[in-house]
Amino acid sequence: MKRVLSIILGGGAGTRLYPLTKQRAKPAVPLAGKYRLIDIPVSNCINSGILKSYVLTQFNSTSLNRHINSTYNFSRFTEGFVEVLAAQQTPENPSWFQGTADAVRKYLWLFKEWDVDEYVILSGDHLYSMDYSLFVQRHRDTNADITISVVPVEEEKATAFGLMRLDDKTGRVIEFKEKPKGDALTSMQVDTGSLGLTPEQAKIKPYIASMGIYVFKKDVMIDLLEANLEQTDFGKEIIPEAAKKNANVQTYLFDGYWEDIGTIGAFYEANLALTKQPDPLFSFYNEEAPIYTRSRYLPSSKLLDCQITESIVGDGCILKECQVHHSVLGVRSRITKGCVVRDTLIMGADFYQKEDGSIATDRPGVPLPDELAGIPIGIGENTTIQKAIIDKNARIGKNVQIINKDHVEESNKEDEGFYIRNGIVVILKNAVIPDGMVI
Repeated sequence: MKRVLSIILGGGAGTRLYPLTKQRAKPAVPLAGKYRLIDIPVSNCINSGILKSYVLTQFNSTSLNRHINSTYNFSRFTEGFVEVLAAQQTPENPSWFQGTADAVRKYLWLFKEWDVDEYVILSGDHLYSMDYSLFVQRHRDTNADITISVVPVEEEKATAFGLMRLDDKTGRVIEFKEKPKGDALTSMQVDTGSLGLTPEQAKIKPYIASMGIYVFKKDVMIDLLEANLEQTDFGKEIIPEAAKKNANVQTYLFDGYWEDIGTIGAFYEANLALTKQPDPLFSFYNEEAPIYTRSRYLPSSKLLDCQITESIVGDGCILKECQVHHSVLGVRSRITKGCVVRDTLIMGADFYQKEDGSIATDRPGVPLPDELAGIPIGIGENTTIQKAIIDKNARIGKNVQIINKDHVEESNKEDEGFYIRNGIVVILKNAVIPDGMVI
C-alpha cells in the first residue's frame, strides 16, 4: 500500500446537504456526535495501510482545513500525510473545478510527482468501512486499468447510481451508464448471481451500481485525463469512454454496509440508525478498524435526573431533568429542565458558555451581540424537539416547539433561523430561536 496514493473528492457546493453546508465544506459536516464526514474515508485509508491522502475541495474549506490539521499528524519518520487541496486559479487553469475528473486533472501535476503505482479515488460523503488493500489487490490480480467498487441494488434505487454490465467470461465492464432512466435503465439489468448473490437476492437486486470509488493505474489515469480535456466527470464521461475503448475496467464487489449520505434525508437517517440495538448497520466500536477524529480532551458528560433511551451522547454534554429518545447528541450539547427531544440530531457546540453568558474567546472582554445575550447556547427549558437537525452553536429559547406543526416537506425560513428539508426541520448553525416560538 506504500505504492498507492489516495485522492478524496470533497464534493461541490453541497447543495443537497444545504443548509448544513452553508458555512462548511461537505466533508466537514459533523457526524455521529463527534466525527466529521471526512473521517470515514481517511480512517479507511489509514486502516488499509494507505498513508498518503489528498482531499480536493473548493467551497468553505476553512473548518475542513482546521479539522484535518489538528487530527491527522503522522510521524516524521513516515511519508504519511492528509492534505487539503483547495481549488485555485492559475494562468493555465483560470476556472474552478468543473467536475470530479476536472478537479483531479487540475492537480495532476502534483499527483504525477509521486512514485506510486495506483491512485485510489474516493468520495467524502459516504458511510462505510472498507479495507482498500483488498480493493487494490483485486485491481492488481486482474491487471485492470480501472477497478470500480460496486454494490448490487434494487430497481427503485438504481436510477441514483452509475450502472454497468459485465462480460460473463472476463468480468470486464462492457457498458457503463450514469443514472439511466426508462428503457435505458431496463437495458442495464444483469444476473447479479454471477457476483455471488443467491438466486433470491439476485432477483431483488438485478443491477450492479458503482459506489463512486475507483482504483486507476497511474499511467492510465494520466493518459485519460490528458487526452480528454473536455471530459470533466469520472462517472459520466471518463470511465464510460474507457469502457467503450476496450480498456480493462474491472469491478470489486463490496458486500458490507454502505450509505451515500449526500442528502439531508439520508444524512439524518444514517445518523439515527447508529442508535439501533443490539448492532447498528455501521459501528464505530470496531477496534480492528477504528474511525479517527480530533482529540478534544473534553470532560465526561453529566446527566442530572434524565430519562435517555436509544440515544448516543457525545463528550462534554450537560443534560438536566430532560427526556431524550432515539437521538444523537454532539459534543458540548446542553439540554435543560423540562425538555423533550425525540428523533433528533443535535450537533452540539464549539465552545462552552460561561456563567455570565459570555463565551471563551481569544479576545477576552469582547461583549456578545445583543441578540445573543439573552439566550444561552443549547436547548432552553420546557422545549420540545422532534424530527429535527440542530446545527452547532444554536441558541434555542424556553418553551419552544420544533415539531414541523404544519407537516411541511420543504421550506426556506433562513431569516428565522431554519429550513425544512424532506420534512426534517434544520436549525441553522449559530441560529437564535426566541422563547415561545413554534415551528
